[in-house]
This record gives sequence, C-alpha cells and structure tokens, in this order.
Amino acid sequence: MPVHVVQRGHNRAECFRSPLDRRQYLELLQEALVATGCMLHAFVLMTNHVHLLLTPRRAGDIAVLMMTLGRRYVRRFNDRWQRSGTLWEGRYHSSLIDSDHYLLACHRYIESNPVRAGLAASAGSYHWSSHRTNATGEPTGLLTPHPTYLALGATPEERGRAYVRIFECEPDPTAIERIRVGLRQNLPTSQPKRKLGRPRRNGMELSAGAETGADDGSAKKGSEKGSEKGSEKGSEKGSGSISPHAPSNR
Repeated sequence: MPVHVVQRGHNRAECFRSPLDRRQYLELLQEALVATGCMLHAFVLMTNHVHLLLTPRRAGDIAVLMMTLGRRYVRRFNDRWQRSGTLWEGRYHSSLIDSDHYLLACHRYIESNPVRAGLAASAGSYHWSSHRTNATGEPTGLLTPHPTYLALGATPEERGRAYVRIFECEPDPTAIERIRVGLRQNLPTSQPKRKLGRPRRNGMELSAGAETGADDGSAKKGSEKGSEKGSEKGSEKGSGSISPHAPSNR
C-alpha cells in the first residue's frame, strides 16, 4: 500500500538553500529508490520539508530509504554550506493511504503544498514537484504511476487531462484534515468506516453495540450501577525531471 511520508528540517530550519541542493536530493532519491525497490508516485520539495508518496516492495523498505537518503544528503549539504550537525527533525512522519479516494487526494495535497504556502500561483508553476509529470502523463525516470492514477485514462493524454481536472475542483477540507491528522499521529488515512446495522427486530434496526451491550446495554447497566465506562481506540519511476527547470533562487 502507498505511504505518505513527510520529513522536516530540524526546528523547521531550511533543508534546501539552492536549486543545486534540490537537484542533488532528487538524484540521491532516485538512487535510493533503485536500491530499495520502492516506487515513488508524487513528491514536493519545500524549503524546510519534503513530502513523498511511496509504495514499498517489502515492510521496512521505506525506513531504509529514508535513512540512506537522509544521511547521504546531510553529508553533502553540510559540506556545501560548511556546517555541521543534524539537518532533519528526528524520525519522519508517515501515514498509510488505504483507499483509492485518498490516494488521489494525497497526490493533490502534496503537489498543492507550494500553493498553500504562497510559493506558487498553481501546482503546475512550481518546479520542484511531481505535478508536471503527473499532469502530462508522460513517463520519465523518477515516478512510477500507481494503478489508481493509471485508471484515470487509457492514454497518457487522457490521464493527464483527468489529473488536471482534479486540481480544478474545490479542495475537500475533510480530506485535507484527514491527511494532516494521519501524518501527525502516524495513522492510516482512509475513508471513515460506515457503521453497519444489525438485522431489524420488531421494526427497529439494532447497532452492533446494542447487541453486545456497548451502547444500549452499557447505558442500562450504567443506570443500574450508577456508572458508565466507554473507550475508543483509534498509521517517479520518473519525476517531473531530476533536473526540472529550476527557478533562479528559492
């Protein structure tokens, strides 16, 4: 299953100071993808953090990728800018994306990040993301299209047009919030499960809780004993381009 990964700079400090930093990060990312077998579906490089949408080949592959990529990039960043010490904010955050609906919503969330941050007027005008590749449907070397993306159309052109239309719709605030909560809490991002009813009895639909005593039964026992208890439990290959047309300075 795909996983949405975010890694931030330590104390929200910048982790990219120049176009060269970003190009080098993408080069190292591609090498890590090949080494681990992970597939990259979407990405964006912001000033002080990165978003990646990855599907691992095996359990643990994303952890290996992030560790290898992070260490190699930090060494080069520190050498270039004559600094020392850590660059990243501890462990990365991740959220499993377990529905097709939220996969495309996650694509949009990632590639729209520069727009929300005021760095670009549109997702397509930001140079350091996967949007241009996904919006054209043309394969290149960093991104691997997910089956849900491929289902948008029979040809690259059809997929590209359908993908652009996703970004033309009004954003879904519920989807955005679920994605953010999933990342903050390292929990899956998925559609809420609809509570299934039990067979009707005397014309009344019983919930699963009513049958087991979790709802009506508990309330009755609570009123008899004077107490109630409840609990609730709640985790390219082909980029736009490894060297996208870079802005003069970002």
